Amino acid sequence: MASCALLTRAGLRRLPTCPTSELPIGASLINFFNALLSWGPWGVLLLAIFDSGGVPIVGGVDALVVLVAALDHSQGYWAAAAAIVGSVIGSLFLFFIARKGGEAYLHHHTLSSRGRHLRAWFLEYGLLTVFVPAFVPVIPMPVKIFILSAGALGVNPVTFILVLTAARIPRYVFLAWLGTRLGKETLPYLRQHIWELVILAAALFLILYLGIRWLHHRRIRPLLHER
Repeated sequence: MASCALLTRAGLRRLPTCPTSELPIGASLINFFNALLSWGPWGVLLLAIFDSGGVPIVGGVDALVVLVAALDHSQGYWAAAAAIVGSVIGSLFLFFIARKGGEAYLHHHTLSSRGRHLRAWFLEYGLLTVFVPAFVPVIPMPVKIFILSAGALGVNPVTFILVLTAARIPRYVFLAWLGTRLGKETLPYLRQHIWELVILAAALFLILYLGIRWLHHRRIRPLLHER
């Protein structure tokens, strides 16, 4: 989550103290974050590339989109677009790193029956583990490990891009919209509704999982009848 220090820097809130524990990134990086804030959507683009490309900046992109939108409403949706593009670029970097070494991984781990089942499961349902964390804002989830798994297990790059983009668009557009509407109250509002977001993530995963299983059974049912 964004800190009181970041809100103060953005001119949104004046507080006498700003505990380092509230920062979404390390205190040593706060000046870098503030510089990105001054660059507007371009700063969001850079941070999103770093974050999705493997540099852990928990909550930083969400906070920056909100702050840019709150400071200048005309830049809010540009910040959201920059976050989407940067997230896809950074994630593709991880995806293709895993894909590059994936041949050896697949050869070694999918020879066994268990390995083949794992790969089949991930190709059928694994993109849910990419979509849900990428969709739900604020809650830190280990999306990068699933991106690496998608690359290593041979997921189609076009499918991966479509799933990731479909998740990122509503996430960052929603955050930009909140920033333009609630201003300085956006981040406290999200903190207050953290459990609703957790429930949303769990419900979304369950609904999509059941939907995929239903489609899977509909697809294989005619094949079983043919036999």
